[in-house]
Amino acid sequence: MAAARRLFVGAGGGRERSRGAASSDGMTQWYQLQQLDSKFLEQVHQLYDDSFPMEIRQYLAQWLENQDWEHAANNVSFATVLFHDLLSQLDDQFSRFLIENNFLLQHNIRKSKRNLQDNFQEDPIHMAMIIYNCLKEERKILNSAQLSNQMEVGSVQNTVIGMLDKQKELDTKVKAVKNSVIDVEQDIKTLEDVQDEYDFKCKTLQNREHEPNGVSQEEYKKEQMNLKKMFLLLDIKRKEVVNKIIQLLNTTEHTQSALINEELVEWKHRQQTACIGGPPNACLDQLQNWFTIVAESLQQVRQQLKKLEELEQKLTYDPDPITKNKQVLQDRTHSLFKQLIQSSFVVERQPCMPTHPQRPLVLKTGVQFTVKLRLLVKLQELNYNLKVKVLFDKDVSEKNSVKGFRKFNILGTNTKVMNMEESTNGSLAAEFRHLQLKEQKNAGSRTNEGPLIVTEELHSLSFETQLCQPGLVIDLETTSLPIVVISNVSQLPSGWASILWFNMLSTDPKNLSFFLNPPYAKWSKLSEVLSWQFSSVTKRGLNADQLSMLGEKLLGPTSGGSHDGLIPWTRFCKENINDKNFPFWLWIEGILELIKKHLLCLWNDGCIMGFISKEKERALLKDQSPGTFLLRFSESSREGAITFTWVEGSQNEPQFHSVEPYTKKELSAVTFPDIIRNYKVMAAENIPENPLRFLYPDIPKDNAFGKYYSRPKEAPEPMDLDGPKGNGYIKTELISVSEVHPSRLQSPENLLPMSPEEFDEVSRMVGPAEIDTVMCSAYST
Repeated sequence: MAAARRLFVGAGGGRERSRGAASSDGMTQWYQLQQLDSKFLEQVHQLYDDSFPMEIRQYLAQWLENQDWEHAANNVSFATVLFHDLLSQLDDQFSRFLIENNFLLQHNIRKSKRNLQDNFQEDPIHMAMIIYNCLKEERKILNSAQLSNQMEVGSVQNTVIGMLDKQKELDTKVKAVKNSVIDVEQDIKTLEDVQDEYDFKCKTLQNREHEPNGVSQEEYKKEQMNLKKMFLLLDIKRKEVVNKIIQLLNTTEHTQSALINEELVEWKHRQQTACIGGPPNACLDQLQNWFTIVAESLQQVRQQLKKLEELEQKLTYDPDPITKNKQVLQDRTHSLFKQLIQSSFVVERQPCMPTHPQRPLVLKTGVQFTVKLRLLVKLQELNYNLKVKVLFDKDVSEKNSVKGFRKFNILGTNTKVMNMEESTNGSLAAEFRHLQLKEQKNAGSRTNEGPLIVTEELHSLSFETQLCQPGLVIDLETTSLPIVVISNVSQLPSGWASILWFNMLSTDPKNLSFFLNPPYAKWSKLSEVLSWQFSSVTKRGLNADQLSMLGEKLLGPTSGGSHDGLIPWTRFCKENINDKNFPFWLWIEGILELIKKHLLCLWNDGCIMGFISKEKERALLKDQSPGTFLLRFSESSREGAITFTWVEGSQNEPQFHSVEPYTKKELSAVTFPDIIRNYKVMAAENIPENPLRFLYPDIPKDNAFGKYYSRPKEAPEPMDLDGPKGNGYIKTELISVSEVHPSRLQSPENLLPMSPEEFDEVSRMVGPAEIDTVMCSAYST
């Protein structure tokens, strides 16, 4: 296969590089989101919190969607402009509410504006990153909903029905607990009435005994019989109430077990998946609702047991069912409430640097990160009563058992009071926004002889608080997923690889020794996670053919990308792949960066085949029309590079040509669509021509890439140097030109002669002097 060497040739009539315009669809995206099913709406709800409230998204939907937040997230000047524009938009909205005399909305929007100023006045890029990320996640949710609709109806229906059935079943159980508490409450009131009546009649009979006239013997016996019947009824009622509380606690324990051991575990697993690029996790509101109902029920049972104790103090006997069972019931209620409240303390959003929202759990020393805690038991009496403290590597045995294990201090305010006011959805939460890590420097130089490199060293953040109520003290603690701490941003790709591997293969957040003996990964699982790395930052994941090529790279060409193939950690991230001087993951990471910064639209449109072997490339192109080409990523560039290969017909067999790969350096100067449009091949005594005609399989080049070409400016006359903006220079344009020997191209008859019009066009793009220079240099070497 011919590898064409590129030259950049200056040509008159320069064009500026185009920048993708923001969408002008108005409220289309926000409107579409509101039409989705509730399960997707929950994901939308999860995107917005107190850092950027949903009400602003609602008020300014069209304006927000029309701004280029991606550019703002990388340009402080532009971010500052948009920040002040946003405040102006809020002022306009406030004026509308003023005209409508809507006092509540006036108050809300003023509060939102103050919060934005407090949070982002000094850091507008942070705001731009948050808005950009929210809009991108919205698009992912829309795509996910569309994909869900396109799946096989039967499979989707079965899955949805199964989930709904499970939710309905749990909802029924929680309501049963709540209704049982109400029933017990009524039974206790009945019991109290029966006991009061019995007590009253006992005292009345005793008083009449001591009266002068007294009561007759017969009447006394009759009253005694009535009292005995009332006592039997009282005893039965006490036993009924006690038995009902026992049954209630049995039902509560069963329901609570389903909440803690199934629903919460599944949510945590989905959170792990979402952290590494998988589908967005479902909102916690439904879980919070269930947890809160059960907690309120247990609190009521505690009060009901106190009431029974009061009744016992007024009247007891042997054997009294209250006396016999009260301690067991109190202990069991306390145990269930303690278990529920401790399990409800969760990390709602895992530690993440705002500068890298797509890479949570990798923290750099000296860079602020955020983390959010939530108590799923939302009781009003707990508001502002739980003070959370954050600790680093608490009770981590690896600090002493693993040689060279680093230690860190937490900088910033490490305590926060949980409250319901800061969160837009009213949840009981605490968000730490300004924490930093600083490494503890030991005396002497740090040894690097430990078994783990820094990006394999896992750490954790712990969070503690204490619930104190009359007669009740409960310690609460939760931990983050394992985090990787880096000291240089160049370590981020390797750190992220560790986060991927751990969360793909482990569900134990305390397994910080994971990389002392990392398990193998099945290709079936790893391929899914690799696809998430693309779909989480673009609109397109990896298809089966692309994954097959990557599978062969990791498992070997004879494996065929077997789903059962096992891949060791070292093969994924540490060993050089094949004959290259870099590992597989860093190659993928370089390509991801290239796509995000230079090829996003082409990737989203499906123009880039990307991952394809040279053998498969030839097989696809050999039967296609001359000039058919495809785009693939270079396998020899660590920083990420893209090339194109085209086929030329000949009398004997097809000829294939690949251009030297383009890296971020070239793509920063000229956009890839413009490179494809203006690409020229030059051979001796031939005028340069563009050999690229059809994007594989048969899409005309301009149809595939035309909408991304830079729009030409109105070019001045070549020698018109005296205009208002003239600077004495003729504008130039960079185009790619390759030198290829004529034998590797189509026959000269197909290239020459040219029409006068064609010759004029070529002469305009590439001047004769440049052509002579290139040809002379080609033959002088």
